[in-house]
Amino acid sequence: MLSLRTPLLTLCISLSCVTSAATLISVSGYEGREVNISCPYYAGYESYEKYLCKNDCGYDDDVLIRTTDTENNKFSIHDDKQKLVFTATISNLRLVDAGKYWCGVTKNGKDIYTEVKLEVRQDSCCNKVTKVQGHEKGSLSISCPYGPEDQGSLKYICRGKQPSMCLQQALITSDHTLDGQFRLNDDTPGNFTVTITGLTQKDSGSYLCGVHRNDGLDVFSAVELEVKEWCCVKSHQMSGIAGRPVTIQCPYPPQHRDNRKFLCKGEHQNNCTHLAMSQSRFTLQEEFSSGSFLVVITELKAGDAGTYWCGSDSQWSVGNYLKIQLSVVFQQQNGTVTIGSQSTHVPGEHIKDPVPSLGVFIAVVFTIPTVLLVLTFALVMVLTYKCHKKRGAGVKMDRNKTMAAEAEEVIDVADIYENQDVLVACSKMGTVMPQRTCYRNDEGEGQQESDYKNVNTTEDIYCNQYYHKSKK
Repeated sequence: MLSLRTPLLTLCISLSCVTSAATLISVSGYEGREVNISCPYYAGYESYEKYLCKNDCGYDDDVLIRTTDTENNKFSIHDDKQKLVFTATISNLRLVDAGKYWCGVTKNGKDIYTEVKLEVRQDSCCNKVTKVQGHEKGSLSISCPYGPEDQGSLKYICRGKQPSMCLQQALITSDHTLDGQFRLNDDTPGNFTVTITGLTQKDSGSYLCGVHRNDGLDVFSAVELEVKEWCCVKSHQMSGIAGRPVTIQCPYPPQHRDNRKFLCKGEHQNNCTHLAMSQSRFTLQEEFSSGSFLVVITELKAGDAGTYWCGSDSQWSVGNYLKIQLSVVFQQQNGTVTIGSQSTHVPGEHIKDPVPSLGVFIAVVFTIPTVLLVLTFALVMVLTYKCHKKRGAGVKMDRNKTMAAEAEEVIDVADIYENQDVLVACSKMGTVMPQRTCYRNDEGEGQQESDYKNVNTTEDIYCNQYYHKSKK
């Protein structure tokens, strides 16, 4: 009878040890990571052996690690005797590691046990992914939901798809709501918002919104962000006549019916100047039937030319805004002048009238030919003056020659009559107009070279030679 009681007593003691746990410790971990199991104990047991076991801890093979053992690749243990807590660590978690464990303290009689429940999850998230889009240099807001039980919990966001490292690599948390281009707002119950400004294509990718829990694993929601280039923005070109009204039509999606509508001016939408619709020349009119609003600019001016942006979404979401290139045309009697849309003057700034620019252009066009004409006239005057001077000298010389010829004619008139027969013979053969005069001088007989005009034949030359000889 005694022999039968001994196994029953041993079994009863063993079961009572396992089921007498005062509390339940719940821990969770991700596959491929590690988990720490913290096991508290009472004072007075600092020098006692501690251990971690699995299942019912009825056999030595159930014990995974002891404080008296050296650590191995899978398990390790550390006893903090000041805090009265020993911590067992399980590394390289696998899904099969999930289950029930025991924190044990060895003592005389029955050991002290505390039950541990381990949950192991895959290090990925999530079944549902929210997709958001933005444009370069713009901004957008990411909405992250959470349950009512997490109202006062820590919120954060990180990049990537691994929940195990998200809190350590958080871009921003609810403890620090502003960090660079990220801002976190937790003002709405059940939802916190993360706003990203100054978007670039590098910001595209996967994000995780996280809610930290002190017991168990954190709660996450997945977001996929796509940042698009500005090339995809709708653009429209239009023009108006100076001094007359012009109407800009801005469509918007149905869900933006109650949104604030706006019009701003500038080369880039992220730094454009919003125009107050209360200005006398700018008025906004809703057209609910066409799903658009109208902006009327009265008495169009040169400074109104430029790039405009109109829309109904302050986040500049795709398809919710329009880029407009506005040109201003000036009508004149001799043609038109257009102020191009590349002008970036905002209303109120001074812009020069295009007419002076046209006058400068005309002056430049006509100045160059005028200068050339003046230079040509001056050159002609110089050449004329030189020719006149030379001609005057020639006339004076011819006049002196004429006077000498007349004197010679008076002196030799008798000779001419004496040789009348020769002259008659010469006149019959050809007309001779002597340009030189034969004369006598005191030193002897001389002859000045003469030019002959209208000399037709060699007989004329011979006749003149005969004429000179007869004078001798």
